Amino acid sequence: MSLVARNEYVVRAIRPDDWERVKELRLDALRDPVAHLAFLETYENAAAKPDSFWQDRAVASGEGSATARQFIAETGDGTWAGSVTVLVEEAGTKDWAGYAVERRQGHVVGVFVRPEHRGNGLIEALFEAGVAWAWERAAERVRLFVHEDNTRAQAAYRKIGFVPSGLVVSFSKDEAETEWEFVLERPA
Repeated sequence: MSLVARNEYVVRAIRPDDWERVKELRLDALRDPVAHLAFLETYENAAAKPDSFWQDRAVASGEGSATARQFIAETGDGTWAGSVTVLVEEAGTKDWAGYAVERRQGHVVGVFVRPEHRGNGLIEALFEAGVAWAWERAAERVRLFVHEDNTRAQAAYRKIGFVPSGLVVSFSKDEAETEWEFVLERPA
């Protein structure tokens, strides 16, 4: 992680009362030029959700949740520069694509860094917090899925240490496209 990220940002878990800012950041992420590759929902669908949805989301992935945790990077002036969410997937369950989850793992979703905060180590700082949280919950590995055409994200994930596992799934928005699973194994 670069020194820039350490000095200019505070990375922390969201709190339930952050729900309005959770909504704002998500809507901004869904307006990103590669949002159609990176996120399963659209801006229009997310913007139409009631406040109760965002309130529930902030509780379900905020401080105190044992099954999901959203981390944000906050600048000195209070701006939210980026976010990463980690879900805990239990061995013996099925994942979102219907595949069997073979071992306890973290699943990274909702990765977004505002364009003006990219390229300075912030993504590494967010992932450091998210992965550490997964390890604290006894995850054996952390994974994520990335669209075959999202080369910017693939490069960032590789830099952090994630590697393709070989699992390829159909992209839920277009069966002719694929997403690749990238994994980070728990250090021995």
